[in-house]
Parts: sequence; C-alpha cells; structure tokens
Amino acid sequence: MISVEEAYQYCRRLTHRSGPHFSVGFRFLPPSKQNAIYAVYAFCRYADDIVDEAQEASLENLLHSWQEELDRCYQQQPTHPITVALADAIKKYPIPKKGFEGLIAGCRMDLLYNRYPTFDSLMVYCDLVATTIRDLSLPVFGYRDPKGVVYGRALSTALQLTNIVRDIGEDLGRGRIYLPLDEIKAVGYSEEELTARVKNEAFLKLMRFQCDRIRNYFNESAQLIPLIEEDARLSVSLMRNVYVALIDRIEKEPFAVLDRQIRLSWWGRGQVIARTLIGRSVS
Repeated sequence: MISVEEAYQYCRRLTHRSGPHFSVGFRFLPPSKQNAIYAVYAFCRYADDIVDEAQEASLENLLHSWQEELDRCYQQQPTHPITVALADAIKKYPIPKKGFEGLIAGCRMDLLYNRYPTFDSLMVYCDLVATTIRDLSLPVFGYRDPKGVVYGRALSTALQLTNIVRDIGEDLGRGRIYLPLDEIKAVGYSEEELTARVKNEAFLKLMRFQCDRIRNYFNESAQLIPLIEEDARLSVSLMRNVYVALIDRIEKEPFAVLDRQIRLSWWGRGQVIARTLIGRSVS
C-alpha cells in the first residue's frame, strides 16, 4: 500500500499537471491545508477525466466505481492513491462527503446532456460541478462568517464559467456546447455557426456578454477573501486573480477560444503572483 506522504505527492503532481491556473495559489497554503486541498482537487479531477477521456460505453461503470471508492475512503479503507490522501485529509478537516457525491452527479449530467437551453439549466450543472467545490474547499481554507458560503458560490461559479468560455473549442470537439442556447440565439448567432466555428460580430457580442457576467461574479467573490482564515487568504486571492487574468486574456483574443484553449504562461502567472503580493503589502 502506498504511504500517505506518497499519496499526497501523487495528488500534488496530478493537480499541478491538470490545473496549472487553479492550483497557483495552493503553493501558498500551510502544509496541512495544502495537502488536503491537493487531495480534494485530485479526486474531483479524476472524476472529470473519466467523463472527458473514457469510452462512452464504460463511463457509467467507471463513475460507479469511483463512487464506491469514495465510500471506501470515508470508511477509512481507501485503495487508490488519491483516496489514501483524502482519507487522511478528512481526519483533519470536516470535508463533506456529499460534496463529492454532488460532483459525481454533475459528471453524470455530462452523460445525459451536451446542450443547455438556458442559463438557469446551466446553473444546475454548475452548482453540481462547481459549487460543490466550494463546499469541499471552504472547510479546508477555514471561514467564520456564514456569508462566506454565498461569496464562495460566486467564486466557484466565476471559475466554472471561465472554464466554459476558455474551453469552447475543446468542448465542440467532444460534441458539447455549454453556452446557453437561448443566449447564442439572442445575439444573432446560431448553434450551427458555433459548431462550424464561424468568427463574426455576433460571436464577439456573445463573448462580451459571457465575459461581462463572469466579471460580475468575480466582483462579488472579492468579498470572500476577508472572510477566509488568514493563512489561506493569499491562496484564495491568487486563485481568483489568476482566473481574472485569464478572462482579461480571453477578452483580448475572443476568437482564439474557437481554435485552442487559452492559457496563461508561467510568466503570466508569475506576474499575477507579483501583483497580488504587492497589493497585500500596501493594503
């Protein structure tokens, strides 16, 4: 059996490889919180990868197996490196099992739906795959004001919606459209044009609308930072600020999302870290 320390290292490597933007701030957490959040993210990432990479016929079986592994984890009988780490983390932090169950339910939605007619229907999905991350992360970060739950939802929603606009082209390759169909139609664009990756003024209008809404969520989420325990505030600030920088980049190159996944370079992420640290020092 893999040791707990080796299991945490496994989760750390998976996290930094799969979530280079999301995980920037994790490096600034104290060791215990850092290990726990790596384990949480790795479990969620593994479930998401099942949906993205496995053959369709085996998806439900694989998700069912991962659900069973979650059950074993919370019984302190893990068999996978990720859950070995997570089983240790849940001894130290009140990480709710139902958060992981919600995430797996969200992954199952990807087996049932590849289109969302309205933003409200998309938010059902987002609450499962993103708001559950709030429920899993806040117990690790620590917070004392119940308003943290409200602002945590704003941040998790902003992060998920950023991923959606960033991954438009990649999702098209999988036959999926997460942008609400009624919003596509409202700007004079069409599902057929999006599938064909047509670059025109209507698409630009669609992207402006999406990015403006995401910024509103990010603006609301700023109120979360002072409610987080002090030793985790920098981490959460960096996670937020890296994604804001990603939206800045997408707004400058809106057509690019049709062809590739936009990422910040190491230099770009480094600039965000520097600006965030300077901002803390003068505040």
